[in-house]
This record gives sequence, C-alpha cells and structure tokens, in this order.
Amino acid sequence: MYPLITNCDELPAGDVLQKYKYQPYLEKRHEQLKTVYAVAPAFLKDEGRIEALLLLYFVALLVQALIERQVRTSMKAEKLKVLPLYPEDRECQAPTANRILEVFENLQRHELMEGTTLHKCFEPKLTPLQADLLRLLGAPRDTYGRATVDMES
Repeated sequence: MYPLITNCDELPAGDVLQKYKYQPYLEKRHEQLKTVYAVAPAFLKDEGRIEALLLLYFVALLVQALIERQVRTSMKAEKLKVLPLYPEDRECQAPTANRILEVFENLQRHELMEGTTLHKCFEPKLTPLQADLLRLLGAPRDTYGRATVDMES
C-alpha cells in the first residue's frame, strides 16, 4: 500500500502512483544540481540575473543528459554491456557524464610558438578508452588534431 496525498483530483489512483514512482528519475538531475554543481543560495539584485544563472545550470544539466544518452545509446547499438570507467578499470553499465568527462580531464595539447610562428605541436595521446568514448559520442577524431591512440595505457 502507498499512502499518497495529492491535490490533483482528476488523476486516477493508478496514475498518481505511476507519477510518484517516476519521481526519482526527475530528482536525479535535481540532485546533480545540488552536488555536482553545488548550487547554493546566492544574492543577486536583479530577477533577470537569477533567471540567467538558472538557465545556465539548466543548459549544463541538459548537455550532461545528452552526453549520457548518446554514450548509452551507442553502447546499446554496438552491443557493449560495460565500459571500464571506474578506478582500476572496473566495469560501468550506465556511464554518467561526470565520469565520462573525468576520463578526458588530463588530456592536453601544447603548441611551441615564437611570436606568431608555430614551431611544433604536441598532439595528445589518447588511451583506448578515450578513443572508444569519442567514437561512442560521435565526436570526430580531428577535434583532437592528429591524436594517436596510446596502446600502453
């Protein structure tokens, strides 16, 4: 039995229960707003600034959801059940955007310049996992220059 109270009189009890059970899916993003982005009360003098700030957080959450959806959809299409995203290459069935982006956080590209002349470009070396994630995301490899895959990683 579920004791549920609602002010929505037009919904049958079964629909109220379904909406209640769907709530954790909605609150997952709300939880990310509080933890990952650490949104806290802020003093802003203008309503427009508050709306703008919340719009930016909304866009960030939307991009995060799209990254997760793209990777998970591609995994399903390629019949990949897991990716080694956790520490010690432990398996992950449902990759989160936060974990996906962490895989790329140490990736760097350097250019040796003298004035406006480029002398040498140090391209990043992608790990096989990074290359797989780029493929699953549908991100073109040339975004990372002539990035090579480092098979030793």
